[in-house]
Amino acid sequence: MQPITSTYRLQLRPDALTLDGARKIADYLQELGVSHLYLSPILTAVDGSTHGYDVTDPTTVSDALGGRQALAALVADLRGRDMGVVVDLVPNHVGVGRAQENPWWWDVLRNGRSSEYAEFFDIDWTQGRFVVPVLGDDGADALTVDRTGPEPALAYHEHRFPIAPGTDHDDPASTHAEQAYELVHWRSGRVGYRRFFTVDSLAALRQDDPAVFDATHREPASWFADDLVDGVRVDHPDGLANPAGYLARLRGLLGQERWLVAEKILTPGESLDPALPVDGTTGYDALSEFGGVFLDPAGEGPLTALHREFTGNAGDTEFLEGAEQDTKREVLWGGLKPEVDRLVEAVRRDSGTATDTAPLTGAVIEVLTRIPTYRTDYGPNRGLLAAAVGGAADARPDLTGALSAVTRAVLAGGEAAVRLQQVCGAATAKAVEDRLFYRTARLTSLQEVGGNPGRFATPVSQFHLMQAARAVNWPRAMTTLSTHDTKRGEDVRARIGVLSQAADLWAQSVRDWEAVTPSPDPATGLFLWQTMFGVWPDDGEPTSLLRARLHDYATKAMREAAVHTDWASVNEEYEGRVHSWIDAVVGGPVSRSMANLVRRLSPHGEVAALGQKLLQLVAPGIPDLYQGTEVWEDSLVDPDNRRPVDFTVRRALLAALDPLDAVDESVKMLVVREALCLRRERPWCFVGGSYTPVFADGPTADHIVGFLRGDEVIALAVRLSVSGFGRRWDGTVVRFPPGRWTDRLSGREFEGTVELSALFVGRSVLLLVRQ
Repeated sequence: MQPITSTYRLQLRPDALTLDGARKIADYLQELGVSHLYLSPILTAVDGSTHGYDVTDPTTVSDALGGRQALAALVADLRGRDMGVVVDLVPNHVGVGRAQENPWWWDVLRNGRSSEYAEFFDIDWTQGRFVVPVLGDDGADALTVDRTGPEPALAYHEHRFPIAPGTDHDDPASTHAEQAYELVHWRSGRVGYRRFFTVDSLAALRQDDPAVFDATHREPASWFADDLVDGVRVDHPDGLANPAGYLARLRGLLGQERWLVAEKILTPGESLDPALPVDGTTGYDALSEFGGVFLDPAGEGPLTALHREFTGNAGDTEFLEGAEQDTKREVLWGGLKPEVDRLVEAVRRDSGTATDTAPLTGAVIEVLTRIPTYRTDYGPNRGLLAAAVGGAADARPDLTGALSAVTRAVLAGGEAAVRLQQVCGAATAKAVEDRLFYRTARLTSLQEVGGNPGRFATPVSQFHLMQAARAVNWPRAMTTLSTHDTKRGEDVRARIGVLSQAADLWAQSVRDWEAVTPSPDPATGLFLWQTMFGVWPDDGEPTSLLRARLHDYATKAMREAAVHTDWASVNEEYEGRVHSWIDAVVGGPVSRSMANLVRRLSPHGEVAALGQKLLQLVAPGIPDLYQGTEVWEDSLVDPDNRRPVDFTVRRALLAALDPLDAVDESVKMLVVREALCLRRERPWCFVGGSYTPVFADGPTADHIVGFLRGDEVIALAVRLSVSGFGRRWDGTVVRFPPGRWTDRLSGREFEGTVELSALFVGRSVLLLVRQ
């Protein structure tokens, strides 16, 4: 196995980047300093899938991506370069949106409970026929029987469903009535199986069943046995019945040496359970730290006042805590109601109570709204459920009896205890990241997965303590700045973060723009003003392509917020007004003003972007680069951030890279290459290496952040540059440890005590190595 010093996330897709395509850019990634390619899911997925999380056959490597042979060829090429592969595994669910492409699902539909795969899925069999929400407004009347294939099938537009033996009638309605499944309207609120959140096309698997684990991990186990894969990223383990048990079993397959990281979303104040057999999380917690240290706390007051003016609330911690409970109630009574109903029935059975459904449902929802984490059954979180029940009892004394039933059911340790944890995670994800974070807008760069918009900035001292703790507790955890799940790309967040340093200017600009081109809704406007500022080109007006991307983003943001429109009930009139407003901004008088502000502040966004990039690459943990982020990028939320990457341009840029003449896009690539190559050259400085803060002394000491790794490497970055880059730095110094230090980014050398004005000449970051 190759030692992992960094990863480079590739978003594989049949139409743009296959396994063979990954092999063709291996030389480029090697020169960039990457040690491991981190592949998006490679098992067979829905035909044409651009992400791979809708796996339809967990037993095969996707032929559309090249198959097992292409994987082996890629690994062989990488091994020859002293590189390796990490793969993204999806244990929680499979794709069932096209039933005919998933052989296990097809068999269950065809044979019902007698199917050998009936227990693979978390299906509710108590209703007799299990419910599949797929029909539109034309309903079951649009069903026909398709006899063109090898066997007849019920057809609903492009969908096909199997017909059980002996139930094929000329009448589609009669045929449908005799199947093990019942097709219903997708908005009926009826679902017969556990899903990934509220996505009907992703059916959950029962990994707690050893037979399911063995069947779904037979192919990955062969990768480990054949030494093809050096590590695994586990997608959404919180959806499983027993995440800790699953991870322990997976660790048994991997062995102790292979890298194992879990997509465990840590909410504010939550710690990763040290008992889990993993090397750490996938890095959302680190993302907020690297971004937060470049925010100016002085901007909190003006931005809070602007938020209150536009939305009627402060957008602070107090507001967000209450709003989170409100949005959790919305999703639990709404899109997640089928999961709640099933949980309530489990509570009734496990508690042995005859309590009516209405109070039981109210009690379950009141408890779930008060749980601040995805789950409470990890070691550090075990007291949270009791606190939530206590809070519910205080707020709703009328539910005392129902809360007692919930408590008895949970303590029984059966189905209800499991389902409560699974629904809890889904509620947190849908209510917070997918709803609340699209409604609030004090500073949108803080509104990321696992983020805390109520905490405005991370003090430098706190940042150092966080990194020192990671160096000791989770030295091999993944760190990241961009992923396929981030709401905004890292450079977009960095530019938006600069608004904390120019809060008064921003507030006045927004007020002026609203006077000229008022948004249809001030809260939505405040949110989208920041988005447009974050991606607005330095050289003027957005291109037609960027304008189209802004429209796509606005559509998703409005529907996720679910205030004026949503996915289930689209308000075309309101959405039309927002899109007309965006066109008026881009093509109207505000455009020039926006461009002027961007030209003024974007250099400071680049300072913050370079700083957070350097810190991430050198700090404790294993840094991951999301594809394409070695240069400036302006990605927004998926699917925008899964756009194909032009590696031809990047290859040429890397070939021409000159440390003495690195400007514009090449500056970021220079930082990436030198940091990653340094990690490969001196791995002992990083994983297992010490972490020591480097402080400046003097009147502007707070304008830098830096640290020493393993006594040989120093990273230094400018922060809060709007008020202090190169000005008033005289008298502020950095005292280097003994020895002569060479900057890998410029070749300049330093020793002893050096003034900031002499350190940061033409560059805002330094990567120093002791000679």
